[in-house]
Amino acid sequence: MLKTIKLETANNKTPKHRPLALFLILIFLLLGGAYVYFSWQKITTLSLSKSELEKEKVTLSDVKIGLEKEMVNIGSELKDLKSQDQYVINKKLEDEIKNINSTYKQAVATYEKLVDLRDNKVKTTTLDDLFAKTLSLLKDRNYASAGATLVSLDKKIKEEEAKLVASFKIPENVPAFNAPPSSGFRRQTVTLDIGTFLVDIVTADLNSTRVIVDTATDGDCRNDCPVLSLGEYAARSGAYAGVNGSYFCPATYPSCADKKNSFDTLAMNKNKKYINSDNNVYSNVPAVIFSGTSARFVGQSSQWGRDTGVDAVLANQPLLVSGGQVAFGGGSDPKQGSRGSRSFVGSTGSTAYIGVVHNATVAEVARVLQAIGIANALNLDSGGSTALWAGGYKVGPGRGIPNALLFVRK
Repeated sequence: MLKTIKLETANNKTPKHRPLALFLILIFLLLGGAYVYFSWQKITTLSLSKSELEKEKVTLSDVKIGLEKEMVNIGSELKDLKSQDQYVINKKLEDEIKNINSTYKQAVATYEKLVDLRDNKVKTTTLDDLFAKTLSLLKDRNYASAGATLVSLDKKIKEEEAKLVASFKIPENVPAFNAPPSSGFRRQTVTLDIGTFLVDIVTADLNSTRVIVDTATDGDCRNDCPVLSLGEYAARSGAYAGVNGSYFCPATYPSCADKKNSFDTLAMNKNKKYINSDNNVYSNVPAVIFSGTSARFVGQSSQWGRDTGVDAVLANQPLLVSGGQVAFGGGSDPKQGSRGSRSFVGSTGSTAYIGVVHNATVAEVARVLQAIGIANALNLDSGGSTALWAGGYKVGPGRGIPNALLFVRK
């Protein structure tokens, strides 16, 4: 064997398969070494990771304990703070402010109801005394007793309001008509399935009558605004008929202390001046526009531009009748749901109407006007502002008002 190998070496004759075998052995050794190396690395890494996780677990546990201790400390400090005089004083002050706000709002609302009763010629002496007692209790900071007194006063006011409604009687010999007059003024009764109503109404042909809005000022007014009586508006504009205009904030209302006699809705007066134009660009308050021999009623003021070629623009709410159909069946405003004398403006074709429906809710007014054939109608201010002029007062005179809608001859 040795001899043979030696002879083969001497003759430089190497077998063909030896290089391939050596190469395969080398690859096997390299792969084996790599496997051993990476396995060792994995074991080492896992060992280290486990160790680190254990350390992390200990660290998180320490943090949790620390946070719990800190929370206990903060809770203790807060408890101490709450027991300090300044905190107690601030809490008492906060509660007192809340009581003042709540009772003040209640007192204002009650007082304004008293004002409305006086406007309806109701004697309020006893109620005024009870309100004075409330003010005395508020002065002494006795909010609980003041609140209870206001509740009692509200109850008595409601009783007086009910008496006022019950005392309303339609005068004798008032003719019954379920249609408006063909022209001029008429007092009439209208009977529906919901009751019989007294209506004062003026009819005008727009071929011979121009409808205008007169305002006490030519510009926007936010407080201490000028007002005139309906009779004064009629006299200075040469009107043969007129009605009170849009809602406004009466100076006698405490809630109107910083906006006395102001109104917020859109109007264009006889001088072609738009009032409250900027703050009604996106307004959803309905409006009526008179132009020539026609009237247009829009569901929102934002649907109308600022055209000065028309005769009059007046916004108020709600829209009562639209296209011959009742447009208002009731709302969330308790004042609109109470009975009273309520002013309106309406039209059918080239005929315009202004008037007052007595002892009715706003929803009932809509029913009445639709029943007598008025195609479109808009609610106007009511209560102490209600007034109707036709050669003299037919209803009113009511309080001073910042605007009025008038009929003048062409």
